[in-house]
Amino acid sequence: MTSSTDDPVDADTDALRTLLRHQASTVTVVTAPGSPAVGFTATSFTSVSLVPPIVSFCLNLGSSSWPTVGRARHVGVHLLAHHQQELARTFATSGIDRFAAPTRWRTGPEGVPILDDTLALLLCRIVDRVTVGDHVVVLAEPELLRHGDVGSPLLYHRGRYAGLAGGPDGAARRPAA
Repeated sequence: MTSSTDDPVDADTDALRTLLRHQASTVTVVTAPGSPAVGFTATSFTSVSLVPPIVSFCLNLGSSSWPTVGRARHVGVHLLAHHQQELARTFATSGIDRFAAPTRWRTGPEGVPILDDTLALLLCRIVDRVTVGDHVVVLAEPELLRHGDVGSPLLYHRGRYAGLAGGPDGAARRPAA
């Protein structure tokens, strides 16, 4: 019997990781105040509820950012624009000062590091942390929002950064119906 990509396989760690590479995800950078401040690239950001407004992201418990995020009351969630691939790489790299130049940022409300020129920003109050396996799901309530007009979103798909097909900056352009 030959195997095809349509044949089911056991859902072990490697098979799940391979399957999830087929899902395109929005690229975000999550920042938290601390001494020093921390930030990391995340593709696990999602909306959980509109009433009340709750969003979530996941973080590996072994991450160097976890101790600070585990104590933080507030975080910044920055949705990156397609042209910010280098910023995404910076915040995905271990063992460097992610806030050093050329990263442009300032201290915002609640001491949260705010990155400049992102597609959108959500300043969130953490409402819960739920440990699941080797990760923690962080649930947070947006308190302040900012949306810039800086292009299309940065996506992560099949191990690479990508954008939307079509128009300038990879943005799909369709007339309104």
